[in-house]
Amino acid sequence: MEKTLVQRQGDCIRIVLFGPESTGKTTLARHLATRFNTLWVPEYMRVYLQEKWDIAAEKISKEDLLPIARGQIAQENTRVDNANKFLFCDTNLLEIQVYCEYYYDGWCPEEIKEAASDHTYNFYFLTDIDVPWQPDDLRDRPNDRSTIFSNFEIALVERNLPYAILTGSLEQRINTATQTLRQLF
Repeated sequence: MEKTLVQRQGDCIRIVLFGPESTGKTTLARHLATRFNTLWVPEYMRVYLQEKWDIAAEKISKEDLLPIARGQIAQENTRVDNANKFLFCDTNLLEIQVYCEYYYDGWCPEEIKEAASDHTYNFYFLTDIDVPWQPDDLRDRPNDRSTIFSNFEIALVERNLPYAILTGSLEQRINTATQTLRQLF
């Protein structure tokens, strides 16, 4: 695992699936990678926290944040050189920052905030909350989805990051994303 949060540079176009939990980011990343014959980066937080839950039925704590961030960037760094034009990232450090600030009343480790600011992505797809909530061991805020969605959009707008909102069915989201990427890149 990475000891730092440094993002490896590469020639691929990095696309982030970004948004609240249970909005289809993983499914979209996987489908888009298949459609464009390339790689995708899974959400490391989910793997890390599911293992923590399975071992001790514990949820996230502040001490988990840096290991999660390091795991996320490590996964991205291992795929960047082998991506075929696009690399689809199921989350990034900015998403971790948004969640930190939401769950911990505005607090986030400085190392994560600095890295999130330094990392470069070409485009974001913000996933809307117009899909049914899918409960699992880790998801815990079904009634806060609108607020959390707003926090994600504010993060993009404040940083002047390029994005489009994906709405509708999975097929509609895939088609919108595909058309957007073909027009832009």
